[in-house]
Amino acid sequence: MKILIQNGRVIDPASGLDQTGDIALAAGRVIAVQRVPRDFTPNRVIDATGCIVLPGLVDLAARLREPGHEHEGMLESEMAAAVAGGVTSLVCPPDTDPVLDEPGLVEMLKFRAEKLHQARLFPLGALTRGLAGEVLTEMAELTESGCVGFGQADVPLASTQVTQRALQYAATFGYTVWLRPQELHLGRGVAASGPLATRLGLSGVPVAAETIALHTIFELLKTTGARVHLCRISSAAGVELVRRAKAEGLKVTCDVSINSLLLTDTDIGFFDSRARLSPPLRQQRDRDALLAALADGTIDALVSDHTPVDEDAKTLPFAEAEPGATGLELLLGIALKWSADHGVPMARALATVTSEPARVLGSALGTLQASVGQIVEGGVADLCVVDPAAAWTVEAGALRSQGKHTPFSGYELPGRVRCTLVGGQIAFERGSE
Repeated sequence: MKILIQNGRVIDPASGLDQTGDIALAAGRVIAVQRVPRDFTPNRVIDATGCIVLPGLVDLAARLREPGHEHEGMLESEMAAAVAGGVTSLVCPPDTDPVLDEPGLVEMLKFRAEKLHQARLFPLGALTRGLAGEVLTEMAELTESGCVGFGQADVPLASTQVTQRALQYAATFGYTVWLRPQELHLGRGVAASGPLATRLGLSGVPVAAETIALHTIFELLKTTGARVHLCRISSAAGVELVRRAKAEGLKVTCDVSINSLLLTDTDIGFFDSRARLSPPLRQQRDRDALLAALADGTIDALVSDHTPVDEDAKTLPFAEAEPGATGLELLLGIALKWSADHGVPMARALATVTSEPARVLGSALGTLQASVGQIVEGGVADLCVVDPAAAWTVEAGALRSQGKHTPFSGYELPGRVRCTLVGGQIAFERGSE
């Protein structure tokens, strides 16, 4: 199918392109940006006047809840949520049921996702069998089946020796290890340590739970030379350690969730379980440090940390509620809100959800490395058309995800996705769904 997107403001953070023009698509590829051939005859014309045309968003943290948790989300609903939010590529953690520690499970998941013809799915393989933290998985086989890296999701590794062996093995073959920096024992609380947690009587997670884990990871990186992506940095002290590690030349990238970027522990309110998250929401000084670090590039990517949770698991006392919130449909809006409210150039804000997460994935993308997260002639036509002037209110019932719970309920966000294209095909179009 030949598609012509006309008169949109084309923004490609990877190349610095920001100007009004046309984009021609054919055979799933971008065949022309700005200079559309005169003999190009489209089957469909999309009028993007007044809209922004972006690379499809790349989300480095989205749980789809399949296999094993279909009551909380499944591929059909969560992939529909992704493209409705302009997300065309997403990484899913390995903490499914069963865990993604066998090539057959990974292949089945990718096959099911590909049949939906929506967002591109890039699974993370389990670092250890069953995420038990004892025996390393067959990383080579999992890579062949489609894994782009290896991690423990939110299950901390208890053994430093196992962590070291995993990093040594990964470094040997050039794999990236994805780790959530959290010390096993200190991280067992349900809210960030501080006056609010004390006042509410909630068990706390100190900043040291993150910094101790980071110190350990960085010391092991110095001896192994491995590449690590740090998932969901949440504290000012953690940001400073990452900044130093990067200055020392360690192979480190990291991300922050939309929740930690704009919210603080006060958003828990009176035990609002929608704000029961992992990592927990921290204090304002931490949020301010995260905002600054994402703007200056210390933090590489903004992620949705999409974790759909069903009604029964959320309508419990705060400490007993399942942590997690829906986020795929909010990622773009939060990025634009951050840009507008904090004076961050739009190109930088959009880079954190397009080209920067694609850079984190790097060679793991294979042949897609040259075009995912960017608009490039000859590259795959993964795009989204956004109306920046269309503000919308986050309402649980209007979300396509099976998970309806988010601490952003009631927030007004800028930017409404009008159309999402994956591989040159329209995967979502507002008004026609």
